[in-house]
Amino acid sequence: MMKKVSILVPCYNEEQSLPLLYEELIKVIDNLPDYEWEMLFVNDGSKDGTMNVLASMREKDKRVNYLDLSRNFGKENAMLAGFDFVTGDCMILMDADLQDPPTLIPDMLKEWENGYQDVYAKRRDRGKESWLRKKLSMLFYRILDHSTRFDILQNVGDFRLLDRQCIDALRRMRETERYTKGMFCWIGFNKKEVVFDRGDRKAGDSKWNFKSLFNLAIEGITSFTTAPLRFATVVGFVIAFCAFMAGLFYLVKTIIFGDQARGFTTLIVFISFFGGLQLMAIGILGEYLGRIFNEVKGRPVYLANTYNGEPVK
Repeated sequence: MMKKVSILVPCYNEEQSLPLLYEELIKVIDNLPDYEWEMLFVNDGSKDGTMNVLASMREKDKRVNYLDLSRNFGKENAMLAGFDFVTGDCMILMDADLQDPPTLIPDMLKEWENGYQDVYAKRRDRGKESWLRKKLSMLFYRILDHSTRFDILQNVGDFRLLDRQCIDALRRMRETERYTKGMFCWIGFNKKEVVFDRGDRKAGDSKWNFKSLFNLAIEGITSFTTAPLRFATVVGFVIAFCAFMAGLFYLVKTIIFGDQARGFTTLIVFISFFGGLQLMAIGILGEYLGRIFNEVKGRPVYLANTYNGEPVK
């Protein structure tokens, strides 16, 4: 029986990129006739002509499917929508901007046929990216890797092949505050890396700025580790111990030498410093409390509007 391969592509304002991506995918697919193919594009509330492009692609190629979400829910949630709708024995997840080369798909399928369930693409080169962004990205991966109880794959994005067993495992994880790169590592299974050089965006503009990347980093840290809470606790104990020892020192000094009203500036500095630490600890607690608040409401992670132009029931 012919195995079915699904290609999942989340889309947000990718009107210019989609025709180029489709052409490259067709070149790869036509050279792999031993598989049945499905291409699922998830429109995450695009404001340009992305939906028109997808409908046009569907008209000329029935292997193209498109899911239209009711609004922009974010890439992480759009990927979960794709996990719910893909029907293949395996799935290849990739971006629409052609920074993830479709020419790597045959190598991924080869490793899948060898028994690997999660074939991830590891970047040898990160492409056209600023020095600061590269350094901050690597710093984030190191922090997350040292603060979790499982290995975090560094310099690895969403571009990967997932076996049906991995897809079903990810579908079961319905939290609203999602960091899918961490989920890929958390589920485990038999993994294999494929190294590639990341290209530059072929058309359109990147949707990721420093603010969105910073928010994603916070999601990753708070979703997979309680290390910030533990850090705040340890700092609190250390400061409390230092304050107790300082109080004991000044008590003895006052008894022996008497009370001398000095150090007003030092006192103000210490009060400001400890006040800042308290606000930091409260902020850390607030980040986790906010995520608990979002989870307990039990709202769906996404809402789908149409699938191939037909209403989703």
